[in-house]
Amino acid sequence: MTSSSSKAGGFTLIEILVVVVIIGILGAVIVPNLLGRPDQARITAAQSDLRNLGNALDIYRLDNFQYPSGEQGLEALVTPPSGFPEPKNYNPEGYIKSLPTDPWGSPYVYERTSDGFALFSLGADGAEGGEGLNADIRFEDL
Repeated sequence: MTSSSSKAGGFTLIEILVVVVIIGILGAVIVPNLLGRPDQARITAAQSDLRNLGNALDIYRLDNFQYPSGEQGLEALVTPPSGFPEPKNYNPEGYIKSLPTDPWGSPYVYERTSDGFALFSLGADGAEGGEGLNADIRFEDL
């Protein structure tokens, strides 16, 4: 009978080091991308909120023939506004369930203009202007 030599299966030190280096390289590439995602998610959420508010304002205008005044503000989408202009055909259920705040915790800014409205978030810094994460996000730019 011939004796067969059995070889123990396992990893060599070199194979383990190669795997560790590959995991390190992947970590160095992927982790920075994942860390930048929360900021992008906030911007995307603000853009989505602005679209929804803009659509609700357009429906409000269809029902009532004009947008809410600056004094009536976005609250007119939740509860019937008082003052001028008086809404003629206000939807008894409102136009949205509640007013959202932007992802940084500030209210969205609504201004009535002569030809429509301006709707925007002031971004991460809560101040007008800015660049990058601090830039204003405007409805008309979507």
